[in-house]
Amino acid sequence: MMSATRHSKVMIIGSGPAGYTAAVYAARAMLEPVLIQGLTPGGQLTITTEVENWPGDTHVQGPDLMIRMEVHAKAMGAEVIGDYITGLDLQKRPFTATADSGTTYTADAVILATGAQAKWLGLPSEEKFKGFGVSACATCDGFFYRGKEIVVIGGGNTAVEEALFLTNFASKVTLIHRRGSLRAEKIMQDRLFKHPKITLLWHHEVTEVLGTEAPLGVTGVRARNVDTGAITDVPCAGFFVAIGHAPASELVKDQLPLHNGGYVVVEPGSTRTAIPGVFAAGDLTDHHYRQAVTSAGMGCMAALDAEQWLAEQ
Repeated sequence: MMSATRHSKVMIIGSGPAGYTAAVYAARAMLEPVLIQGLTPGGQLTITTEVENWPGDTHVQGPDLMIRMEVHAKAMGAEVIGDYITGLDLQKRPFTATADSGTTYTADAVILATGAQAKWLGLPSEEKFKGFGVSACATCDGFFYRGKEIVVIGGGNTAVEEALFLTNFASKVTLIHRRGSLRAEKIMQDRLFKHPKITLLWHHEVTEVLGTEAPLGVTGVRARNVDTGAITDVPCAGFFVAIGHAPASELVKDQLPLHNGGYVVVEPGSTRTAIPGVFAAGDLTDHHYRQAVTSAGMGCMAALDAEQWLAEQ
């Protein structure tokens, strides 16, 4: 393919709720934004089927919601490009991005909205039952396990928060952790240990997700004692993997300050990063809320921050 150079006032990298919302606002501000979708157009919501916490939709399919956002961004005048950025230079202006297609994109301002991915155990059986009893998001999927038994794996704040949250629905929650102590905050641990619905299985790792073929569904997990090798099968209808998230910050890891395991640092109450003219929104910066609606809110903030910054230049 021919290598070309494209310049825009605002380049948005990423196509989840943060990226598309930024595109809607930037387009309405006549900034003629260019949005580069990346490897997973629509982001994490395209692997979440049922969404029941997007305001205005009692019930919506994740992929459908993302298609609507893309259509909206285009209707407002944003240019949406199916390409992914392989290199980004934020050291001089205009900022320069190189893409997989061979195109070079330059921009006066950049909005980073590359998101994050849940970390998984990497088991074939886990992959097989994803969306059919295996989940990485308690707030998304807990509702489907009313009166059922659930297993959560992990030992940090996320795992403890998810286990506690899931007690709202489940008859029993078993938290499996490979160590003999948790990394979570002490106050959270106290709540966990006191909860009548929660059982802990220490010094164990999950080696396999067990389930049925037709219909596809989880019936339990196989856990191995890391000290003795003894195997325990724990029955459950839902298996929640809560071993953390990995923000997609590879493009900027040597250029912007990161914290909490790779999240881009922004000025509190804004989307401004350490480099003037570079803004970050959504799960790339947010290790705390990680919701579609908060990401969209930050996308709006990033576009408004970029608009103000460009007006001052």
